[in-house]
Amino acid sequence: MGHLSWQPGINFSRRSTRPVSDHSVIQEEKTVVLELLGVEKSYPGNPPVRALRGIDLLVRKGELLALVGTSGSGKSTMLNVMGALDRPTAGNVLIEGQDLSNLSDRQLSSLRGRRIGFIFQQFHLIAGMSAVENVSAGLLYQGISRSRRHSNAITLLHRVGLGDRLAHLPHQLSGGEQQRVAIARALMGEPAIILADELTGNLDSKTSEEIIDLLHQLNRDGSTIVVVTHDGAIAHSFPGMVTLLDGLVANDSRAA
Repeated sequence: MGHLSWQPGINFSRRSTRPVSDHSVIQEEKTVVLELLGVEKSYPGNPPVRALRGIDLLVRKGELLALVGTSGSGKSTMLNVMGALDRPTAGNVLIEGQDLSNLSDRQLSSLRGRRIGFIFQQFHLIAGMSAVENVSAGLLYQGISRSRRHSNAITLLHRVGLGDRLAHLPHQLSGGEQQRVAIARALMGEPAIILADELTGNLDSKTSEEIIDLLHQLNRDGSTIVVVTHDGAIAHSFPGMVTLLDGLVANDSRAA
């Protein structure tokens, strides 16, 4: 198995322009964290089911982006492809300029573990492990010492407001607290991008609002985040929103 050579900073920036009051133009380098180029995804059937139909999308460093659409629009399939959980039928997915189609399954798994953080509707916490242990498990197979993982986990739990819950087991935590543990776990290793799928689906409205406020704070601190949501209020609170319809990008608010 070939060794994955990581080369950040090569061939993955886009130049954008921003007008200012004196009509001069400031040139800004915008790092493209994730790029989809003509991405298609089909599933066997008679006829085959085309879940994604030629998606082109850029996610730049520091963006907070909602991915919305009705049931069956392709948003969860798209998130799986973006997160290297599934390979596209056609097209290319690039993370920090690295074309995932060139990677073996083992290399893809390694990249996913190092560069992508995931948050799901189900918290996926290990029942017999404390909050610290659950968070540190996010880097269990990344060659990082136990002491460093433990230290990083404590720092992140403080960051998400759980500094007084470090030793608590999942059943001793509320739903919102469990999701905060999952968010801290997703932040382990400082991933290039965090992908969240209906992360407030199991939470009440007040707790959901607190979790979304936390995402906004993490984004202000520099995290790049894409969230699949059916909640219009959540989607409209984000700076960017992409709407999918029948496997196509029907609207991208950032292009307005």
